[in-house]
Amino acid sequence: MPRARSRYAPDRGLTGRMVTTMFLIGLLYVVFVGVLLAALRGSWPIILVITGGLFIAQFWFSDRIAAYGMGAREVTPEQAPELHGTIDRICALADMPKPKVAIAESDVPNAFATGRSEKTALVCATTGLLRRLEPEELEGVLAHEMSHVAHRDVAVMTIASFLGVLAGVMTRIALWGGFARSRPGNDPAGILLLLIPLISAVVYAISFLLTRLLSRYRELSADRAAALLTGRPSALASALTKVSGQMARIPTEDLRKAEPYNAFYFMPAFSAKESLGRLFSSHPTLEQRLDQLSRISTDLSR
Repeated sequence: MPRARSRYAPDRGLTGRMVTTMFLIGLLYVVFVGVLLAALRGSWPIILVITGGLFIAQFWFSDRIAAYGMGAREVTPEQAPELHGTIDRICALADMPKPKVAIAESDVPNAFATGRSEKTALVCATTGLLRRLEPEELEGVLAHEMSHVAHRDVAVMTIASFLGVLAGVMTRIALWGGFARSRPGNDPAGILLLLIPLISAVVYAISFLLTRLLSRYRELSADRAAALLTGRPSALASALTKVSGQMARIPTEDLRKAEPYNAFYFMPAFSAKESLGRLFSSHPTLEQRLDQLSRISTDLSR
């Protein structure tokens, strides 16, 4: 939920979906850990330490790791006056504290926000985006990213993605340490141990689908909130169209480097052959986003 004094439009649909997703993933988490404890009864202290440590690391450090991985470099107002000026205007409109401002040296035109709270928030634009967009288009994109900060959905997505990470790690632990010491035919715990990789795969698939469903909605929510805050949905629509068109001209190698961070980006980076990936995209289609902005523009003009 946004802060009480934020002027970003509240979105009950987003709040409801975040609560529902967190509940379902939390339930899945409890079941998964329960299976691990049953299968590895003698190792329960290790399991609890690993799961707790991974959760803390994911929550406290994933935003910094992601920002580092995407090449974000914090800049001062003197180094990037136009970018800082745009962020200042959005913060004034939204009545929000100013986040850290960064630039990533990449020709892929994009932007992203990280941070588990407004105090730790960072908003970053790539050099490719800054070079291609007009000031009002850039303002729309950055207002979109600031909406993620205001609604705290970055923190929710971080926690929601934790279960998938845990499932992968615990599968590796089971494969590395468990099979060599158990004989499934004689030991019921060994049978459970054999099921861990399968259960982990199911847990990962469910958590993946839940986070993707939430992610697509939160992007539509951020578009809507940004359009209403700036009062210029057409500028955001123009930015979306321009960025989408420019993506096709980016070298495939650069797109592949950016793809692991698609969930953070304003616009996902798809290589030409990733048509199957679109079915499980973290973002709604361009047509859906433009259609929503068109409706908002019509409503505002009345």
